[in-house]
Amino acid sequence: MATPPAALALPEVEAAKARIAGRVERTPLVTSPSLSRLCGQPVHLKLETRQPIGAFKLRGAMNAVLALTEDQRQRGLVTASTGNHGRAVAYTARELGLAATICMSALVPANKIEAIRSLGAEIRIVGRSQDDAQAEVERLVAEHGLTQIPPFDHPDVVAGQGTIGLELIEDLPELACVLIPLSGGGLAAGIAVAVKALQPSVRIVGISMERGAAMAAAIAAGRPVEVVEEPTLADSLGGGIGLSNRVTFALCRDLVDEVVLLSEAEIAAGIRHAALVEGEIVEGAGAVGIAALLAGKVKPQGPTALIVSGRNIDEAVHRRIVSGAAA
Repeated sequence: MATPPAALALPEVEAAKARIAGRVERTPLVTSPSLSRLCGQPVHLKLETRQPIGAFKLRGAMNAVLALTEDQRQRGLVTASTGNHGRAVAYTARELGLAATICMSALVPANKIEAIRSLGAEIRIVGRSQDDAQAEVERLVAEHGLTQIPPFDHPDVVAGQGTIGLELIEDLPELACVLIPLSGGGLAAGIAVAVKALQPSVRIVGISMERGAAMAAAIAAGRPVEVVEEPTLADSLGGGIGLSNRVTFALCRDLVDEVVLLSEAEIAAGIRHAALVEGEIVEGAGAVGIAALLAGKVKPQGPTALIVSGRNIDEAVHRRIVSGAAA
């Protein structure tokens, strides 16, 4: 196993756990009888849908903001987001009495934009890609001195997401495999740092969509690359990883054992199964672990955990998918 970059290792994840304690939920790990039967192995769902914002992103955002100096906080927070990270920063800002500006592209679903607006953050819709939104963030930082909270490529953000890995090992010491939604890599990198440090034999599988999977393309190329951002049911997994990526690319390259890509129909099947069999409302990005098992693209060889990363799906889209309409 490769050694993680010195910028992030188990001590940073453990520090994040202490820092965010009482401010985020310690989410449940529940057994899925249906998926366990399908796979012939115990399969468990880590329900990050239970976070106050409906997604895991609160862990990283809260840790990053709490790690700032008071001066950095009072300048106001700014970030680019495909939805859930922006919601996490807005929620954190409201809880701590801070100002926040969230920059998003026109591809972000309206339900996620409205949820952020309801938390009191300023919203800017810029262009049609995460890169366009990020350019606006950099302008605001340069011209107005706002403090940026990156959506994934920052040690404190990654460490916050890594607290999920600590909980997995505490709740399931016999863990053999973790299926993790893979986008910019903050979630996968953080969990992998924690889990591999405590249980090096655990297999880490990153799962993304076939349409514009930036980290998957970067790992295949051996370096960060540009991808075209396309509409997808797994909208939270969209966006690039940044050509100057400092943290998550190296960690995912070194610690993620396998990357699996899914079609839109397979993602829809995961959303449908979550609703009809597991009784969980799950967005596309949160359903990819379920989808990978249903499609037979991952075959567990021991106790397995799926990160159900978020529930923030548009209600009309969810109804259409659960009713059996085509993806």
